[in-house]
Amino acid sequence: MQYHPATLPMRTWVEVDHAALRHNLEAVQKMAGKAGIMAVVKANGYGHGLNEVASTLSPGVEVFAVASLGEGIQLRGTEKKKPILLLSAALPSEYQEIGSQGFIPTISTIKEAELYAQAAPVSALIHFKIDTGMGRLGAQPEQTFAILREIRKLPLTLHSISTHLHSADSDSNSTNGQLKTFNELLSYLREFEPKVPIHILNSAGTMLFPAHAHDFVRVGLALYGVSPVQKFQKFLKPALSWKASVTFLNELPKGHGISYGSTYRTPRATKVAILPVGYADGYPRHLSGKGASVLIKGKRCPLLGRVTMDQIMVDVSAVKRIKVGEEAVLVGKQGKEEITATEVAAKADTIAWHLFCGITGRVAYFYKK
Repeated sequence: MQYHPATLPMRTWVEVDHAALRHNLEAVQKMAGKAGIMAVVKANGYGHGLNEVASTLSPGVEVFAVASLGEGIQLRGTEKKKPILLLSAALPSEYQEIGSQGFIPTISTIKEAELYAQAAPVSALIHFKIDTGMGRLGAQPEQTFAILREIRKLPLTLHSISTHLHSADSDSNSTNGQLKTFNELLSYLREFEPKVPIHILNSAGTMLFPAHAHDFVRVGLALYGVSPVQKFQKFLKPALSWKASVTFLNELPKGHGISYGSTYRTPRATKVAILPVGYADGYPRHLSGKGASVLIKGKRCPLLGRVTMDQIMVDVSAVKRIKVGEEAVLVGKQGKEEITATEVAAKADTIAWHLFCGITGRVAYFYKK
């Protein structure tokens, strides 16, 4: 839900560039080789807008993946044809609706499969997951074939089999261990279910381990233009910019405290701009005192003091002829400068995924098609 009436002047807003989304899809397709694209659009399309993102990506995507039944229903409102896979475990009380909607649930145990078979139509599709180290969903490798043998007795159809890489962007040894475990199962899986599609690779996996692409790559972050592996960022274009308007300008003397706790005091006479964005909008409070900046008139303006619920203060002493209503960029480009989502997230001791997903309904969205 968005609270911002479209007729009011913009206070803080997000712009999503759909040309960038299309560019990123093409880049991922090149990395994936012959593998199809399973586009992960959960969490409101990683904070970019679920239905809008999916509509743009749909021509180049074989399967969409979301987290839950509710997200699947929302996506089906605009995406009428492509398969929709539910990545998270479903509640048994959701099984009937999942089956009637034709969604593909993730199954890890024979108990889940039996309950789903009772609720779903005959030959309903399922996605079977194997845990090679993530410790979240999935059958243990040694249990895989016993479970699959029982599933074959049920009136269900295997859509695909997968595992999840937990450290593809940071630990190649661990990732190679997971891939080895899965590959040891794979020859038997192919004998057991010779035509069932396999998907293992996330964004980082697609970049660093493309030989294991198999039938689909299951990609999220890269589609939005942020690389989990820095050396691949040059191939992607960030799709999201986050902006705000200056609402007030203040001239403060040397030694004046700023924001709650007066954790920052002006070292000199300082011109301060107030921006109407805070942690209630998803701008991280953990940026307080961490050297974060915004862009105004192409210049980096340091964040001063603590991030408050609705407002932040920035130093605009170096910005000439600034006025109320001036555009400030929290994430994105302005002039020759850029503040990336990765930079903001790192200063807040988090990740770009978290930053995107944390943008709240109080922020207006605009889509550049």
